[in-house]
This record gives sequence, structure tokens and C-alpha cells, in this order.
Amino acid sequence: MFAVRRVLVSNTIKDVFTRSKHSLPDLPYDYKALEPIISADIMQLHHSKHHATYVNNLNVVEEKLKEAVAKGDVTTQIALAPAIKFNGGGHLNHSIFWCNLSPCGGNPDAALVKQIEKDFCSMEEMKKRLSEATVAIQGSGWGWLGYDQKTKSLRIATCANQDPLQGTTGLIPLFGIDVWEHAYYLQYKNVRPDYVKAIFDIVNWKDVNARFKTAAGC
Repeated sequence: MFAVRRVLVSNTIKDVFTRSKHSLPDLPYDYKALEPIISADIMQLHHSKHHATYVNNLNVVEEKLKEAVAKGDVTTQIALAPAIKFNGGGHLNHSIFWCNLSPCGGNPDAALVKQIEKDFCSMEEMKKRLSEATVAIQGSGWGWLGYDQKTKSLRIATCANQDPLQGTTGLIPLFGIDVWEHAYYLQYKNVRPDYVKAIFDIVNWKDVNARFKTAAGC
């Protein structure tokens, strides 16, 4: 019995590490598509350099983890955890972020509007609270509108650095605002509030609607 269990565990580990490596997702629009809200220069730098770096580093650290698991080196596995969290979070966050934005993202649908009004009284109040929380982040991080499956409610949360929302808070990410300086500094300089205010003009509500329906099971 124990031999069978060892084989199953071994096969599970092999399955995890024989999957294909992570890759940089294509943007669903051109680099210049979000102008004038976000310039083509920012988008190209943000996507092809910063996000690509997270992907590359994640692949490297997962290869090191694979070696550590094969050797039974628990100390190294633990030591690699912060790098997996940072680079994995960066990959997850940006993969959501690109889809959250669009030059023609439609409008929030009736179900989402109803939930927003239930939890925040109005769409404008939700935007205000999300904006205030995001602008107030010290240093780099993300502001999020997330869904709490336990309370069946929308919540606003912030995450430092590249901490992923679901992995650190349990909330399902619906819409995120990246406030690392590389996301806006070339265009907005140090005026973060202007960037946060402007980004609501390019929200891809079609994507947010779909994420809400999946999270809420409706």
C-alpha cells in the first residue's frame, strides 16, 4: 500500500513539472489601442519587458524548485517560496490586468450593477472607494475589486508588490489597478491619482462581467 502511495506521489510531482513552461500572453489589442489613457510606449515597456521578466524568472525558479523536490531539499524549497510568490504573482496579476482593459469594453451588466449597488450603494461610490484605496498604497502594489465567495459580496482590497489577490486574501479578482510606477510614470509622472481616475475610462466591463459571473456562480 505504501509503495503504491509513493508511486502516486512521485507521478503527481512528475506531472506538475513536466507541464509546459509559462509564456507571455499576447495582448488582446495593439500597444497603442489604449491611448490617450495609456501610451503605446508604456504598454510596450510594461508588457514586453516587465511582464516578460516575471514569466522568465518564474520559469527559472520553478526549474530550481523541481531540482530541489527531486533531491528532497526542503530548505531550498522553502527559500524559493518568496521568488515564486513575487514572479508568479506578477504573471497572474498582469495576465488579468491586460484583459481588464480595452478601448471598447462595454458596460457593467445588470447582475454586476445590482451587486455593486448592494455592497457599495452605487457605482460611483465603488469607484471612489477603490480609487482612494489604490492611490493610498505605499510604494508599489495593486488595488482590487474582488469577490468574496464566503460572504457572497464584493470587496475592495490592496496587495503589496506583486502579491496575488486570491492567493493572499482568498478573494476572486475581478478588476485590478496596477500602481507600480512602470505602469504610469512615463505619462503621469508622480501624479498617481490622475492615472487611477483615467483608467476607469478603459475598463473592459465585458471581462469584469464574465469574471463576476464565474466567481458568483451565476
